[in-house]
Amino acid sequence: QARLVESGGGLVQAGGSLRLSCAASGSIFSISAMGWYRQAPGKQRELVAAISRGSATNYADSVKGRFTISRDDAKNTVYLQMSSLKPEDTAVYYCAADASFPVVVRGTPDYWGQGTQVTVSS
Repeated sequence: QARLVESGGGLVQAGGSLRLSCAASGSIFSISAMGWYRQAPGKQRELVAAISRGSATNYADSVKGRFTISRDDAKNTVYLQMSSLKPEDTAVYYCAADASFPVVVRGTPDYWGQGTQVTVSS
């Protein structure tokens, strides 16, 4: 089993920036692709961004040009740099990981983190 631990959430004003981190531990040999999802109150969980072992990426249209996903394999960590934040970015952000990039994009990964709250005030 792999374990994912997110950090970096918080309260920020609109237009500001935050960087989320997700550190993987345990059976990390089973992890190739990682990603970030978010869930706002009353809404379904949605893909924000995903990154493959080879650093191919997939972004939601709503965050393109504002968010950047990256990974540091030496630290078993994936990052989400969020800029030009908007109130509609307010949500719980979840880290996801799986052996398959398409599976992460599809939303059915083997592993999920516990979530970190991001609140953007107007």
